[in-house]
Amino acid sequence: MIDLPDGIGLQAVPTASRLARLRRSGATILGAVLRLIDRPMGLLQRLIGERRMVYVFLLPNLAFFSLFVFVPLAIDLAYSLTGGESLFPSQRPYVGTEQYAYLFDCGSFFDPASCRVDHFWRGVANTMRFTVFQLVSMVTFSLVTALVLNMRIRGRGFFRAVYFFPVLLSPVVVALVWKWILQRDGLLNAGLTMIGGQKILFFVDPGWAMFWSVFVSVWAHMGFYTLILLAGLQAIPADLYEAAQMDATPRWRVLVRITLPLLWPNLIVVIVLAMIRGVQTFDEVFVLTGGGPGTATLMIVQYIYETAFASQVQNFGLAAAASIVLGVVLFLLTLAQLSRTRSAS
Repeated sequence: MIDLPDGIGLQAVPTASRLARLRRSGATILGAVLRLIDRPMGLLQRLIGERRMVYVFLLPNLAFFSLFVFVPLAIDLAYSLTGGESLFPSQRPYVGTEQYAYLFDCGSFFDPASCRVDHFWRGVANTMRFTVFQLVSMVTFSLVTALVLNMRIRGRGFFRAVYFFPVLLSPVVVALVWKWILQRDGLLNAGLTMIGGQKILFFVDPGWAMFWSVFVSVWAHMGFYTLILLAGLQAIPADLYEAAQMDATPRWRVLVRITLPLLWPNLIVVIVLAMIRGVQTFDEVFVLTGGGPGTATLMIVQYIYETAFASQVQNFGLAAAASIVLGVVLFLLTLAQLSRTRSAS
């Protein structure tokens, strides 16, 4: 018999028995709950059949999705067909497609100054330009980064975490940090003056403002798309690379003939998601430049926000019509991209 110090044996036995009782009580309660649920679920399965039970489990998710997607979409469509300044639907007169006609009243769609709602079309032009530059940069840098991080380099795990870290930050925080770096007396201009250069007013020049808007967006979200491409690279069988190495195939040929074709499904996902992200961009650019200088970086989502909530005369109908147009265009672009993908494959 082993003598234990005073108090240890007296405390350990009650504690162990107490834990055992708690486990038995938990198992009893869980069993009772499961038996309680099993009866109505079994009855429901007999009524609708085993194959239809999948819809029962999907119903909560569909209801949640409908509540926060389809219902707001229906409300938005209803508001786009009404006029007035009141927020309450009962006080808004029905105007039909008048808001859409007002948006598309243009002498030339390539000249925003000829449109009645010129800020909307300036936002469309800026969003298209931003999306093209952002999409090309995002896909290119994400692909190059994924290829490098897929190699056997020192500190690979560390660099993977570093590249993904900006994705964890809030877009507002990212924009505020870069605004502090790029402002007139910011960190970048301080570095330029230290080496004898002149300060650059990045937020005053339209070209610089658009460049940094694209740069910050790519910097903040590149890690997410790199992760998607990296997963695709790691799914490619290593036997193919070993066979290419035995045949002394050049690296560029391996990239073109093996890596890119097998990575194409992941690239399509990146392209579609980056395009949607570019068209819907708002928070980073709004905090970084405020849409300026002038309307040089005014995006379509910012126009919708300002028309509905930030202007002195809040036009909810016009903002709703603009958002419906944006949604339709985005839906058509996504369908076109996916259809081209299927035809190419």
